[in-house]
Amino acid sequence: MTQTERLIVYIVSDSVGETAELVVKAAVSQFNGSNVDIRRIPYVEDKGTIQEVVQIAKKAKALIAFTLVVPEIKNYLLEAAKEAKVETVDIIGPVLGKINQLTNEQPRYEPGLIYRLDEDYFRKVEAIEFAVKYDDGRDPRGIILADVVLIGVSRTSKTPLSQYLAHKRLKVANVPLVPEVEPPEELFKISNKKCIGLRISPEKLNSIRTERLKALGLKSEANYANINRIKQELAYAQEVMERVNCPVIDVSNKAVEETANLISNMFQKH
Repeated sequence: MTQTERLIVYIVSDSVGETAELVVKAAVSQFNGSNVDIRRIPYVEDKGTIQEVVQIAKKAKALIAFTLVVPEIKNYLLEAAKEAKVETVDIIGPVLGKINQLTNEQPRYEPGLIYRLDEDYFRKVEAIEFAVKYDDGRDPRGIILADVVLIGVSRTSKTPLSQYLAHKRLKVANVPLVPEVEPPEELFKISNKKCIGLRISPEKLNSIRTERLKALGLKSEANYANINRIKQELAYAQEVMERVNCPVIDVSNKAVEETANLISNMFQKH
């Protein structure tokens, strides 16, 4: 093939074909100025389509890269390509073979398993949507519906914790505690076992809020970061947590991931 000729690569898959295309693109990227035309042929499940692709590839002097997991279809492609003298690359086969060899387990030979949307996937999506809908006390009805309810003053990582726990399939609502605002009555109607209080030291909170104000271009002297105001808020939050009688986690020196894992483990035990 001359430099002016265009190499065609047909991606043949019994599923979407995205995996094979990404691998081929990664390989092509290693050839500077390579003139390659990638054409994807997804959902190939019959021998008729295989024959058609092989004949087209033969005429175009193309390469066939494939991810076919059904042995009958894969073998038919290999035989048809060999007869037509068409070059092929089996992208997934060698990996399947090696895993089979090392684990002594047989593959399932089912196309598209990686893309199958199972019940676990939908639970995670539902939990993420729930966390967004019931973030920051927007709707107190979420307190009743939630698996976990987080309470604490502003900047105790309630929102990122809600999202992190959502990826663990937990529906989380969070409620900010502010001295001037009475907590929603729903907070006192739920089981105290599904409510988690978030405690933080005044100094740590002062530091976090001061940085937040700077990021917003506001003066650090604002009441939001005033140490006396912070102590007032924390005292009020502690009072509410005692009324609810819920477990409390000190997040002063904990990363969001660490706190989330603590909460997740608590609810797995339940």
